[in-house]
Amino acid sequence: MAQCMQDWPQVRWVCPQLPESPRAVARLLQGLTQDVPVDTMAVMGSSLGGFYATWLAEHLGCRAVLINPAVRPERDLQPWVGRRPSWHQPDNWIEVRPEHVEQMAELDVGGIRHPDRFLVYIAQGDEVLDWREMAARYPVPGARILPGGDHALSDFERHLPEILRFLGLLHTT
Repeated sequence: MAQCMQDWPQVRWVCPQLPESPRAVARLLQGLTQDVPVDTMAVMGSSLGGFYATWLAEHLGCRAVLINPAVRPERDLQPWVGRRPSWHQPDNWIEVRPEHVEQMAELDVGGIRHPDRFLVYIAQGDEVLDWREMAARYPVPGARILPGGDHALSDFERHLPEILRFLGLLHTT
């Protein structure tokens, strides 16, 4: 995504490293977005990032693009409480504390109030999360239930034109 950002110099791309604490994530995201006009903003997230993007989009009223979003992280992270190597960087360690699990529940927005603001990709072949839970949580016009696929949405580039149109960055004539 960052490689193609040269085509849209008006876009401010922000992709912060998120802290372990969900409350700290919420503070960080609020700080990063406090001076951005909501009608020009969109958030994007995958998996747990999709959970946070949902919270921010519902909190602010902006658009969101989600990829296999976590639906019940307070449940799904419970077995991971403790200190362990990072999934993507085994040399780094993360610590999931019991209070982090509780904070996840606090950020759960429940139902989607503005379904037209969401574009959601749900892969039926997701090996991490249950696609049926995602589909039930996001019964939005922009939900794309994809046969097969995987949690990482390995064919992401195929969906990029639709995402760019949704964000108002690609216009068809």
